[in-house]
Amino acid sequence: MFTGIIETLAEVVSTRKEGSNLVITIQTPLAAELKIDQSVSHNGVCLTVTNIQGDTYETVAVDETLQKTNLGQLTPTQFVNLERAMVFNGRIDGHLVQGHVDSVGECLSCQEQDGSWLYRFRYPAEFAALIVEKGSICLNGISLTVFNVTNDEFSVAIIPYTYEFTNISSIKTGSLVNLEFDILGKYVARQMAVRN
Repeated sequence: MFTGIIETLAEVVSTRKEGSNLVITIQTPLAAELKIDQSVSHNGVCLTVTNIQGDTYETVAVDETLQKTNLGQLTPTQFVNLERAMVFNGRIDGHLVQGHVDSVGECLSCQEQDGSWLYRFRYPAEFAALIVEKGSICLNGISLTVFNVTNDEFSVAIIPYTYEFTNISSIKTGSLVNLEFDILGKYVARQMAVRN
């Protein structure tokens, strides 16, 4: 379980295919604090640390993950948002995030607004019941508040801190992002479907 509050940006050193899996090597000072078999959110995707060497570590994305996220598009020198699993003895500064991406979304626009940035994204309409005005979404691992929600689009406003310390600054028109819809909305939608 995560909160959507990014701890650090980390550089992709390499990617390699092993069968249908993708092995991703990440470089970060945070590697020294990790342990093998630990869960870490990478652009919002929960992956397991499989190997640690100095300031780098490896993780594996299986085919199912590659089909439903943007991780298959990672290339060396790109940066990913990292967050270690939450500790249940502190504040939840974002919202409850599982690290289980529901879909990818497409950036429709990005506008600089004199100190902040306004992004507009398209998402698959099949998830419309899971997103509400002023609700939470996890976008590339970042906990954000949505507004101007339609059945297949939403907007988010980005403050300077988030723009500087996450990879949102690399998102341009046409970029694909990982989306995880609010778990509470999923449970409510499921209960409503079961009752009907």
